[in-house]
Amino acid sequence: MYDVIIIGSGPAGISAGIYLKRAKKNILIISNGKSALDKANKIENYYGIESISGKALYEIGIKQAKNLDIQIEVDEVTNISLEKNFIVTTVNREYESKNVIIATGTNRSAPNIKGIKEYEGKGVSYCAICDAFFFRNKNVAVVGNGNYAIHEAKQLKNVANSVTILTNGKDMIQNRDALDFDVDETPIREFRGTNSIEEVEFDNNNVRKIDGVFIAIGTASSTDLAKKIGASIKNNNIVVNENMETTVKGLYACGDCTGGLLQINKAVYEGAKAAMSIIQKNI
Repeated sequence: MYDVIIIGSGPAGISAGIYLKRAKKNILIISNGKSALDKANKIENYYGIESISGKALYEIGIKQAKNLDIQIEVDEVTNISLEKNFIVTTVNREYESKNVIIATGTNRSAPNIKGIKEYEGKGVSYCAICDAFFFRNKNVAVVGNGNYAIHEAKQLKNVANSVTILTNGKDMIQNRDALDFDVDETPIREFRGTNSIEEVEFDNNNVRKIDGVFIAIGTASSTDLAKKIGASIKNNNIVVNENMETTVKGLYACGDCTGGLLQINKAVYEGAKAAMSIIQKNI
C-alpha cells in the first residue's frame, strides 16, 4: 500500500511527487502519458526559463521524478473508491493508498452533440456510479469509445435494462465482439425528448429509444474521478480548502482542475501545497 497516489504527471503532479519523495513517503504517480503542455509551442513566462516548449518542460519534469526514483506507471485511471483506504482502479489493475492527489488537469471541451447541454440533469449524466440508481430497469446509452466508456457501461449493466455504447462514428478501442454490450458506431445527429431524453437520432436517420445517456468520451477527467467518490464540484472545478484537500478526507486536488489561473506557476504551487499538507499531517 502507498502513502500517496498521485494521478497525473504534469507540473502539479510532479511537483507534489518531488516534495513527498524527499519526505520519504511511499508514492506512486499514475499517468496516461499525455499532458496539456504538449499543446504549448513556446513557454516564455515561467520563472528562470527564457523560452521552452511545453513538451520539453514536461519531459524535464518526468526525468526529474525518475532521478529521485519516483515510481511512475503509464496507465489509465477509470475509478477511485474509498473503503478503509482509497482504491484507485486502472485499466490494468488496482492500487491501494492512504491518500490520493488528483492532478490531471481539466477537460476543457464538451462533446459537440446537439441536445447534450439541453438535457443535462434531464437524462444526461457524467457519472454512472453517481446516477445509475435513477435508471433502474431502463434503457441507457454510454457515449464514448475507450476504456472509460467500457467502465461506465459495466457499472450500469447490473442496474439498467439495456446498455448500448455509442461511439459517435469512432472505432471501439477493443474488439466490439468481445464486449458484453451492444455497440453502435454510427455518428450521432442529436438527442431529443420532451421533458427528458427519449431518443437519439443518428446521421443515417435511424432513431433509438433511450431513457438516459452517460457521457464518457476519452479518459476520465479530474472532475469525473472526484464525483465518483463524492467530492464537491463547483463550476466544473474540484472544491478544495487552503490545504488543497477536497471535501473527502485524504483526497486532494491541485492544478487546473481546481479552477482559477490556468498557469504552470499555479499548478506547481498547488502540487507543493498538497504534498506539504500531507507531510505535515505525518500520514
